[in-house]
Amino acid sequence: MDAQGRGRAENIDPADQWVLNPTTGDYELRLSPSAGQSTVPGPRRSAPRPGGRGRPAPGGERPRGDERDERQREVPGQRRRRVKEPEAATGGRRKQKPRKSKGKKVLMWTGGSLAFLLVAGCTGGYLYYQHLNDNITSIDDDGASTGGFSKDRAINILVMGTDKRSGSGNKGYGDEGSVGHADTTILLHVSKDRTNATALSIPRDMITDIPDCPTKQPDGSMKTIKGTPNVRFNESLGQYDRTPSCTMRTVTKITGITPDHFMVADFNAVKTLSSAVGGVEVCLAKDIDDPKSHLKLSRGKHVVKGEEALAFVRTRHSVGQGGDLSRIELQQQFLSSLMRKLSSGDTLTNPKKMIELAEAGTEALTVDSKIADIMKLKDLGMELGKLDMKNLTFVTVPVIDNPAEKTPVTVVPNQPKADPLFAMMRADESLTEVKKKEKKEKAAVAARLKGPKADPSEVRVDIYNGSGKTGAAQTTLTWLQNNEGVLKSSQLGNAPSDIKKTTLEYAPDQADQARRLADIMGLPAAALKPGKSEKNAQGLPAMKLTLGGDFKGAGVPVSAPTKAPEGIQKVEADKTVCAK
Repeated sequence: MDAQGRGRAENIDPADQWVLNPTTGDYELRLSPSAGQSTVPGPRRSAPRPGGRGRPAPGGERPRGDERDERQREVPGQRRRRVKEPEAATGGRRKQKPRKSKGKKVLMWTGGSLAFLLVAGCTGGYLYYQHLNDNITSIDDDGASTGGFSKDRAINILVMGTDKRSGSGNKGYGDEGSVGHADTTILLHVSKDRTNATALSIPRDMITDIPDCPTKQPDGSMKTIKGTPNVRFNESLGQYDRTPSCTMRTVTKITGITPDHFMVADFNAVKTLSSAVGGVEVCLAKDIDDPKSHLKLSRGKHVVKGEEALAFVRTRHSVGQGGDLSRIELQQQFLSSLMRKLSSGDTLTNPKKMIELAEAGTEALTVDSKIADIMKLKDLGMELGKLDMKNLTFVTVPVIDNPAEKTPVTVVPNQPKADPLFAMMRADESLTEVKKKEKKEKAAVAARLKGPKADPSEVRVDIYNGSGKTGAAQTTLTWLQNNEGVLKSSQLGNAPSDIKKTTLEYAPDQADQARRLADIMGLPAAALKPGKSEKNAQGLPAMKLTLGGDFKGAGVPVSAPTKAPEGIQKVEADKTVCAK
């Protein structure tokens, strides 16, 4: 791809040599007329090492062995368009497959939006992936993740911004020797059907418990970093040699959601990515002159990039209440605008911008080792690219001032609002009104709860514990018998294995019993599994209730709310909001 290095061009930016063919919707390499054309781009190559493979032979020609090596390392070029066979040869007129629109095709290759901004750049650089692979920095997740995302379930990615002052031009922000903190943390949840997503911001000054963190050491051994109770969330990264895997464990402890992957960005990521897209539009409801973040902007709309973009996402003393929560709103506005810019035609059809994004994204990010490969990032990007950005909601963990402080400087979770929000994310419920792909299927499932309900005294059920919580079956049995009048019930110990979600299996003639038990326990319709009943100890037919990981305790509804709590801080990604 390096035309200049091959003697074909001089003073040419390689990104300028890629153009979009409007007929095929593909990018093609266009060299100068004197240089000829090439449709098979090769990856960027590092300088030959003395005595190594790839060393030019005398006279500038490569030995055949090196030619084979070069061919093996080259990225496949554009596919040739198949010539349509004559009608006689095919036995009839061939139907031509509809071609995807240019914009949609490019969008799928770039992976679209969020993980985002960063993954989009990575997937756009597919044509020279070997070079981009060398850019990627990775850290082990130390077993804190699910093991990796899957196409058949929801995706959860933890995106962290650290305030470590490394990189060119960042020493001037103070705290030069700091190892950094979890300064900005967002848990991105993308629904199983890819119709919607929730980006949950976690305040850095929120008091929480940081758990023990098994962490791989440079020599390959494991060391457990002792947990710390009742401290700021931002201490989950950097402090006491904590790695991103510790932040993952802390987020799981707070939300009950285990991330599939993590991505860490430093100050330079904001500067390089905002510049790569040509600037990000932001809006201010008032003039801002903040000497601490170096932001000076007048009221109204502005396009920021580089140092000015970094100053925008760092400022907090000049907006809102002057604290971290106000800065989170500002960052959510910036990310929403950046995503709109990424998904616009101006970016997706501009080869130079896409290559600059690829370079910026891979150089500025640190990712977990399970996804430290361009092809894996591309697969993730393809899944995220299915999301319609108008169904992405930014939301902040509901918090209140820390009651333990006379003059509050930290916050604590507002559990009555936070718990339903976390439950909605775990249950894959959208915070926006979206048309679900499985609308008919969900309607059929919901119908299971409609109809007559048996009297509690007629409900016969065997209870198994698949929740992983000791004694769950027995406490549920006691509660059902003593509090709810479900006397024909028994507990049969542990299930063969733990399950994630509670299920209630029943025969068709037990549907009225199933509806009553679902009503008593707050089971969602999806928990009801029509099928066969089993025989209890007395040889009588009984329903089978298996408590899952979503079981919170006897008397606590298992089903998640379907509507977000009132008064929580949220921003929809397709709407422009001016910072006050």
